Amino acid sequence: MNKLHLVLSATLSLIFWLSFPSGNLTASAATMAEIQQRGYLNMAVKDNLRPLGFRDDKGNLQGLEIDLAKRLASDLLGKADAVKLQPVANSDRLPVVFNQQVDLAIAGVTATESRSRIVSFSVPYYYDGAAIVTKNTSIQELKDIDKGKIAVLNNSSTVGYLKYFTPSAELVGVNSYAQGWEKIENNQVDGFAADVSVISGWVQAHPGYRILTTKLSAQPLSVVMPKGLQYDELRRNVNEAIARYTVTGWLKERIEYWGLS
Repeated sequence: MNKLHLVLSATLSLIFWLSFPSGNLTASAATMAEIQQRGYLNMAVKDNLRPLGFRDDKGNLQGLEIDLAKRLASDLLGKADAVKLQPVANSDRLPVVFNQQVDLAIAGVTATESRSRIVSFSVPYYYDGAAIVTKNTSIQELKDIDKGKIAVLNNSSTVGYLKYFTPSAELVGVNSYAQGWEKIENNQVDGFAADVSVISGWVQAHPGYRILTTKLSAQPLSVVMPKGLQYDELRRNVNEAIARYTVTGWLKERIEYWGLS
């Protein structure tokens, strides 16, 4: 119970400058009692972020966060299919919860203090963070790339971590993930630094690449939940469930299954 208590005490609440979402989502946020009466959870997810949430060759939603959404539905409502998954754009992940268009969002959202006045966050289900992907077989450890060239998104927090961990490396700024992949594919850089949740999907699709084991940072991914006293039971149930998944090892098993470190 001590371990469970420690996990629960790690609940993160986070300030986000609200931008109203596009799309045709119908307002449907509900209290726990209303969700039970309705019979299903309404969740925002990603459908283009492998291996967190993406579509397989048949168009079915797959990934760590999809597994988590179904497991929460199973535990909270008794059926894994008691959930409606609604893919959303990155810019809509918090607004759809704040505007009560979904019950929860499990969509690759980092829990940060700057978002705490708008939504609540569950205990983390995964610690994401920046790492370096490479296809250069001579680069096995972080020190091996310290004299090389590393692509990194312009103005991202990863720039500061690279300057600390690889002070002698030449940083090559790019404006998008696509541009970073292009540079590493064309051997213009020795590695590309980005979030593990993003580059893991690339490695799975391109076996010639690998991720260096040292993470440059650690950032908690959490379920986005609505604020308000009426949602206390829903938040408590979600937090207790994720805490159980952590203690029992279910989350670790799913994280490893999806190729995340």
